[in-house]
Amino acid sequence: MGRSHCRTLAEQGADILAFDLPGADLTGLRSEIEVLGRRCTTAEVDVCDREAMATAVTSGTAELGPLTAVVANAGVYETPGPGWTVTPEQWQRSLDVNLTGIWNTVSAAEPHLADGGSVVLVSSTAGVKAIANAAPYSAAKHAVVGLARTLANELGQRGIRVNSVHPGSVRTPMIINPRVFARLCPDVENPTEEDAARVLAARNILPVPWVDPVDVSNAVAFLVSGESRYMTGTRLVVDAGLTEKV
Repeated sequence: MGRSHCRTLAEQGADILAFDLPGADLTGLRSEIEVLGRRCTTAEVDVCDREAMATAVTSGTAELGPLTAVVANAGVYETPGPGWTVTPEQWQRSLDVNLTGIWNTVSAAEPHLADGGSVVLVSSTAGVKAIANAAPYSAAKHAVVGLARTLANELGQRGIRVNSVHPGSVRTPMIINPRVFARLCPDVENPTEEDAARVLAARNILPVPWVDPVDVSNAVAFLVSGESRYMTGTRLVVDAGLTEKV
């Protein structure tokens, strides 16, 4: 999703400062952005490393100028089983990335964020409804909502808006992998993507199993743009009706 966000915002005229874990194809991303006629600075940084994040943002803004938008997107999906079976390591890893990583991103960005800017925190439908057997993930994603609402109040006097986006299932490797297929289809031997798609489609109001990354990026772009100039502290859900299905 992060790559899609960068590309979508560049298509709408933004220069991009992008971070990802070591080993990510940031060179390829930079090329994609530059083909669109925009500048792109990248750095291999773990969002769990607050000091490294601050250094990377300072370096990037020295080249590109002040930030007008911040999109905190990093996440991991922990589904270890019932909440009481979660190991301390599983719990901590989920909170470190899904919550503290979001906070680290905003903390690093705030000194370089222009008045009137926009901050978008990517949460999940797990931030607005419970997901069984994913206690660390659900807890962290719910906490992101509280963080967004608090930051909206704290940054509002500078004209900075803070909102959260809540995707349902998105067609990325976080969902499209054999481990998740097996959890979705426990009675099927070696379940396929098609098997998983049938299960996920049944959970949504709209007859689709998932949304595409660009669908989430379009929501992010809306919250970054002036078209949402008076929206702050809100939760924008992009889930094909998952959270409203009865």
